Amino acid sequence: MSEFEADLDADSAELLRLGSATLYEASGSDCFLDADFRPAWDGAEFVGRALPLSAQAGDNLALHHGIEEAGDGDVLVVDGGGARFGYWGEVMAVAALNRGIRGLVIDGGVRDTARLAQLGFPAFSTSISIRGTIKQWPGVLGSPVTLRGRVIRRGDVVVADRDGVAILPAGRYVAILDAARGRAAKEERIMERLRAGETTLDLYGLRPLGSPVSDTKQTAPNHL
Repeated sequence: MSEFEADLDADSAELLRLGSATLYEASGSDCFLDADFRPAWDGAEFVGRALPLSAQAGDNLALHHGIEEAGDGDVLVVDGGGARFGYWGEVMAVAALNRGIRGLVIDGGVRDTARLAQLGFPAFSTSISIRGTIKQWPGVLGSPVTLRGRVIRRGDVVVADRDGVAILPAGRYVAILDAARGRAAKEERIMERLRAGETTLDLYGLRPLGSPVSDTKQTAPNHL
């Protein structure tokens, strides 16, 4: 196990506590996936290393190969072209859990969502679909994929929770984590000042941007 992998295992709980939104904001880059990527069941979340793969629309053979290739701590990140097919379900989730796969992100559909929740297998997809798939093309495994404008490479850190999915480039992971820790500490200080009665307008220096037009400053008509 590499030093980076060991650190990621140790950092998983902290990454989920910081959350995808804070990590994205701290990164200073557009490392978020499109908002169409949603958890297949409420409460799904994970942290893992990306194993990208490309699948043919309506064909999930590549995902079966991905399960075999993936190791403990990996996350399958699949370009399914956004096709509304049930690429993934209960059977594949059981196989994935047995290999230590931590989750799935797919531009495409999943099914058996109640069973995925019962199994505790977190999947993030762009649709839920019971439509069946074929098994013809083995796909492309390990090469970068582009999901709706975002490039994901093997080894990138994927953090997914109810807010969304953040992809942290492996080469910037340590810097982003440090920045996120600093951001979280700053936000906690802001919370303390808000609880003490200060306003967001003052804390964020927003007053110079102008004041809204408000009819509360107008003289009320005298009906007496």
